[in-house]
Amino acid sequence: MAFLEVKNLHVEIEGKEILNGLTLSVEKGQVAAIMGPNGSGKSTLAYVLAGKSEYNVTEGDVLLNGESILEMAPDARAAKGVFLAFQYPVEVPGVATMTFLRTALNAQRKTRGENELSTPEFMKLVRDTAGHLGISQEMLRRAVNVGFSGGEKKRNEILQMAVLQPKLAVLDETDSGLDIDALKIVADGVNKLRSPDRSMVVITHYQQLLNYIVPDVVHVLAKGRVVKSGGKVEKTKFSIGQYGFISLVYDTEGNMIGLHSMK
Repeated sequence: MAFLEVKNLHVEIEGKEILNGLTLSVEKGQVAAIMGPNGSGKSTLAYVLAGKSEYNVTEGDVLLNGESILEMAPDARAAKGVFLAFQYPVEVPGVATMTFLRTALNAQRKTRGENELSTPEFMKLVRDTAGHLGISQEMLRRAVNVGFSGGEKKRNEILQMAVLQPKLAVLDETDSGLDIDALKIVADGVNKLRSPDRSMVVITHYQQLLNYIVPDVVHVLAKGRVVKSGGKVEKTKFSIGQYGFISLVYDTEGNMIGLHSMK
């Protein structure tokens, strides 16, 4: 049994169907990449996994370790180990990053019936984790994402993931808005968190991210469903046509498993 199973998922928002029978699975410890053009349903899948209420599931199911999570509130899903890194992380003025992390971590521990961490225990955990990821103590004292660069915001989300230790991490276009140097730093942080006990879903438009976060499997979405799946991305070819750049995605055996727009 796969750790994450998405079965025949149909999702609509404001009466418009976005996901149209999407089915995929992610094994425990596996890193799965989700690619596809704008409007194919990549971010919708991320939001549905996290429990965003605006999205209406009309058919299908989502199982986490064999348990349906569709009826769970977002905080209950988080306590079960679901984590969503946003494409555009929001600013939270007046709330220090350390305070935010401690509140989130202890809330999840309480929901799971675990003891909350004391202040010294928490401080040691965060400082050790930040040091491992190369994140400065000054950044921890600042309000959440306020005045952060794009790269700092993404690194802050990687820190959150490292502290919360989710079982399923969903990264929604983590590469969005990053230059190549920031992308490498963020990818390095993600790679440090790869674990046999943690599954990841990496959503991206561009194959470039997958040069640094190499997935175990790639799923290509189009019109709300998976149209191709294959092994690790090894090479990409480009052509110019009527609709701009088209990226052809290949697996390690040289078989084309899909394509997506690069407009």
